[in-house]
Amino acid sequence: MKNKKIFALIVAVAVAAGGYAAYRFGVRQGMKDMSPANATAAGGAAAGGGAAKKPLYWHDPMVPGQKFDKPGKSPFMDMQLVPVYGGDDGDDGKVTISPRVQQNLGVRTAAVTSGKLSTRVVTVGSVAYNERDVALVQARSNGFVERLYVRAPLDPVKKGQALAELYVPDWVAAQEEYLAARRMQGADTASLVDGARQRMRLVGMTDGQIRLVEASGKVNPRITISSPVSGVVAELGAREGMTVMAGATLFRINGLGTVWVNAEVPENVAARVRPGDVVEARTQALPGTVYKGKVGAILPEVNAATRTLKARIELANPNGQLVPGMFAALTFAPSAGAEVLLVPSEAVIQTGTRSVVMLAQDGGKFMPVDVELGGEGDGLTEIRKGLAAGQKVVVSGQFLVDSEASLRGTATRMTDVQAPEQDKAAALHHGQGKVEQIGKDDITISHGPIASLQWGPMTMPFKLPPAGLPRNVSTGDQVAFDIKQRKDGSFEIAAISPTADAPSVGNKPMTDSMKGDMKMPKPAAGDKK
Repeated sequence: MKNKKIFALIVAVAVAAGGYAAYRFGVRQGMKDMSPANATAAGGAAAGGGAAKKPLYWHDPMVPGQKFDKPGKSPFMDMQLVPVYGGDDGDDGKVTISPRVQQNLGVRTAAVTSGKLSTRVVTVGSVAYNERDVALVQARSNGFVERLYVRAPLDPVKKGQALAELYVPDWVAAQEEYLAARRMQGADTASLVDGARQRMRLVGMTDGQIRLVEASGKVNPRITISSPVSGVVAELGAREGMTVMAGATLFRINGLGTVWVNAEVPENVAARVRPGDVVEARTQALPGTVYKGKVGAILPEVNAATRTLKARIELANPNGQLVPGMFAALTFAPSAGAEVLLVPSEAVIQTGTRSVVMLAQDGGKFMPVDVELGGEGDGLTEIRKGLAAGQKVVVSGQFLVDSEASLRGTATRMTDVQAPEQDKAAALHHGQGKVEQIGKDDITISHGPIASLQWGPMTMPFKLPPAGLPRNVSTGDQVAFDIKQRKDGSFEIAAISPTADAPSVGNKPMTDSMKGDMKMPKPAAGDKK
């Protein structure tokens, strides 16, 4: 029994010793894996996918606008240039957005397609009289208006309808002379009759009126004026009892068999409208009725207020339902065109100086692309340059994508507007350090980390303030200072004061956290001082 206990104790000690040895081996291996060299190698392999990546350029993080083609020391401050690789977000104008964020932003994409752009133009116009379908009724002789059958403008009339009755005194003598020549006997009377008939024509009688006198054998000094066409009385120049002179306009009659529609065509689409194009017209007064016509002419004048050209369209109006002043919606028939690249019009962002679309790429990446636009129709826009068929563009949420790119420091800004320099200069950044050297125009300080600029500890020069340094600041002093960025990208001392009473560690001033760490613990109650 005693031997069994001893054996069990030996086994337990052996197991414990083996576990401790395994634990120490694991700790050593873990420390080895976490060494800086191994960590750097692992990070490089992970970033490059097992192959070293070639930097695009080198730059100073504190002056990011300046790029260098080879590594070296920064000319701006005491530090090495940092390489920038092609896959770095924000360097090549791309932004990567996770699917979840895309869903939150409401991002939708559409493919760039190839097709024919419809050149259909929709505009409005108003109905007017056809000025080519006008008839004037004038007095052919001096006379008096005895009776007026049409008494108001815009009264409708039919062809052959009586308009007015005139008494013409000059006709009496001419008709009596004609009848007297007919009653005469002799061989020479034929010439007298022909002369009298010619005189009746000269006083304004028509052949029909002359035949009436010949048939009746009586003097007829009155004339009934009839309408030569069907339409409306656009102008009324006669009243009962008035005296009229030969050549006076009594009536102006406009026909309604055809009408004009004066369409207001926007200046930017006027090139698509040509004489002879087929047009469909619709009016709210006659719902469901479609009138078809053709473009008769494009008037050579642009309305300065509306920036439109006037297209004159002639429409058939068999029932006379279209009357001047009616509002009409016009659709110019589309013409077949060539195959072009098309994107939804909502995908195009107009900045004023250029046109941009957000191109969607694999892996949730988006990149702004400048494009050259062509025509537009049916919600689609022609792309002449900048895209290829099959690519995808953002049609919804592209402004939010651009904002996301701006927040990540995307180099390509779709607004082409940079932050004002005075806003940068207004920001103050606080730091602490030791004055190494004071020159004529600058002061060199070995400072600790500056969190607002994401700077680590370094030694660098700063421009002196315009008023100069305070008299109590000299080389070797521990100082607290505020800096601000100037327009040229350099930093200038905004305020500086010595902190000689502050303890320091090496060349760096001791922070409050360091002081707290070095405080001695207070003696416990009962301990002797």
